[in-house]
Amino acid sequence: MKLPDDVVRELRVHPGHPADLQRRPTGATRASWVGPLGHERLKDVATRDLGEFTRELAGAQELLYASDTWSLLLVFQAIDAAGKDGTIKHVMSGVNPQGCQVVAFKQPSVEELRHDFLWRCVRALPERGKIGIFNRSYYEEVLVVRVHPDLLAAQHLPRGAPGGAGLWAERYEDINAFERHLTRSGTRILKFFLHVSKEEQRRRFLDRIDRPDKRWKFSAADVAERAHFDEYQRAYEEALTATSTKWAPWHVVPADHKPAMRALVGGIVVHAIDQLDLRYPEVTPAQEAGLAEARAALVAEDSAGAGSERTAGGSG
Repeated sequence: MKLPDDVVRELRVHPGHPADLQRRPTGATRASWVGPLGHERLKDVATRDLGEFTRELAGAQELLYASDTWSLLLVFQAIDAAGKDGTIKHVMSGVNPQGCQVVAFKQPSVEELRHDFLWRCVRALPERGKIGIFNRSYYEEVLVVRVHPDLLAAQHLPRGAPGGAGLWAERYEDINAFERHLTRSGTRILKFFLHVSKEEQRRRFLDRIDRPDKRWKFSAADVAERAHFDEYQRAYEEALTATSTKWAPWHVVPADHKPAMRALVGGIVVHAIDQLDLRYPEVTPAQEAGLAEARAALVAEDSAGAGSERTAGGSG
């Protein structure tokens, strides 16, 4: 199953063009990918399609591991309650846990603050043949830190380092160079911004408060951060515009409808792996000879076992 190309193009932030978040819908894509619904609901169609994508992803992961040439890095960014955790859980539900690692980046530790802003993420990069997932990432350093510039005081930046717009411009430049290096070295990068509306975020916060099984997810800090909603939107607008590149594009996924969001992410991941044109490793002549020898030994073992059984039967 394939996600239509026009849907993938719509969700992508094209290099050199603004992210234009204010004009992007948070509820659905403009291009159709579900077809005529008829008696089916969008939730049912999205859930069915996500199931197809997860099955394809399971097979693609095995091929990724066998080829041992590429790794895949999925970066998820969003404001609170947009659905990062649930999307990661559902999209990756069919993959082999041995070939996938999820890293959630929280507030930096003292040790992490004594290194450059990319360091803690570099340590968590996936090895060849594996899928790595960043739940938040080095992008926090041009998002949260930008909205709360007082956090820079803990980063031990050298005297004379640029401030204001110059600091963010340098970090965008560093991120683009870092991601290009990773791509050249065999790490395919997919970046997702889960685009949720302010009203839907409010509704989800209320749902967390009102439901006993979800209250553990809620923090008073969530409401405090919500007061900066518009500031975060501006920070995301500039960051996505500056760092969506040919080698590491951003995808802005409508996040108000969770099943549709998850299906779209799954479709984009499968689409990207297909583009890698992966193949199972070719067997060398020496390996072929070894396989033939091993097969002959296993067949002979079976024949010998069958002969022993006939002898034992005749003696009775």
